[in-house]
Amino acid sequence: MNAGVLPTLGLLVSASTHLAVTGQSMALLRPRLAALLALCACAMAAPAAAANVSITTCRSFCGNITVDYPFALHAGCGHAGFRDLLYCIDRTLMLHLPSGSYRVLDVDYAYRGLTLHDPAMSDCRAIDRSPGGRGNGFVVEPWRAPFLAPDPDNVFLLLGCRASSPLFQGFPDRHLPCRNVSGMGCGDYYGCPAWDDYGRRPSGAAYGSAVPPECCAVSWGAIRAVNVSRLQCEGYSSAYSLAPVRAEGAGGWAYGIRVAWALPEANRGFCGACRATGGVCGHDVESRGDLCLCGDWNSTSNCDSSADAAPSSAAAPGAAIAALLLALLASGLSSGSIANI
Repeated sequence: MNAGVLPTLGLLVSASTHLAVTGQSMALLRPRLAALLALCACAMAAPAAAANVSITTCRSFCGNITVDYPFALHAGCGHAGFRDLLYCIDRTLMLHLPSGSYRVLDVDYAYRGLTLHDPAMSDCRAIDRSPGGRGNGFVVEPWRAPFLAPDPDNVFLLLGCRASSPLFQGFPDRHLPCRNVSGMGCGDYYGCPAWDDYGRRPSGAAYGSAVPPECCAVSWGAIRAVNVSRLQCEGYSSAYSLAPVRAEGAGGWAYGIRVAWALPEANRGFCGACRATGGVCGHDVESRGDLCLCGDWNSTSNCDSSADAAPSSAAAPGAAIAALLLALLASGLSSGSIANI
């Protein structure tokens, strides 16, 4: 039964008792009142449009990877900044962004990092390029950017970019965006065996004397969006460093995209209080606000504060219908004329 209608039903009964009407008026009123109460009963019997999120669904697994806060596979779980991000497909965890889909190789909750794999990305063993651009690169929605971005120690190696690329506009002979990131750059990448198989190994300085260079190493912070086709490049590689770069050069790099995530400072206190009281941190699917999931009810603070219970959106339609019926009934009775009912 829809709990949001119960108080209004009581008001309906009270109105029929306290409003002054004649015996004849009440006799004629009863059929109409019965019809109004029947409609109200239908509203109460209607099933809830959106049930509370079950705590047990929020922490889950995909293959051998644990999916936990702030991430989630189910609506209402996790933080709203990471909604509609992860999907489990055939026991493979995938991350979807405007730039494409990536396989998630690892979720590091201690250091707040994700390791992603793009199958069309080049590495030290194979160069994958095409005139139209190969690989996803990395582009994130503006609203999600404060929560998710490649790690500062992640280098993007852009391959075969045209002279007309936005990378080189304004400084065609200096290549200011191209620089090593955490000790990783094109000079070492030119030493990879993949260039032998590709059939053309760049020579000379890291970025050469040619305009444009064969390879341009950039950090995420330098361009804020790695869109391979928009940058007019033929392909890219990506590598990251979790420790000091080893002496063996590009052959010892870790290839993939290392992504860091962040949460608002205010959220940390909320989620800590929620967990301390046995709750699970989640969010309202409509308002995107933080919710503490407490089993069969949700709270806007923690599971020890029932006074802060979040209103159920499912109760609103039934309550609105009952309130409308009450208004119509009161209007008809106050007129003192049954004809106005």
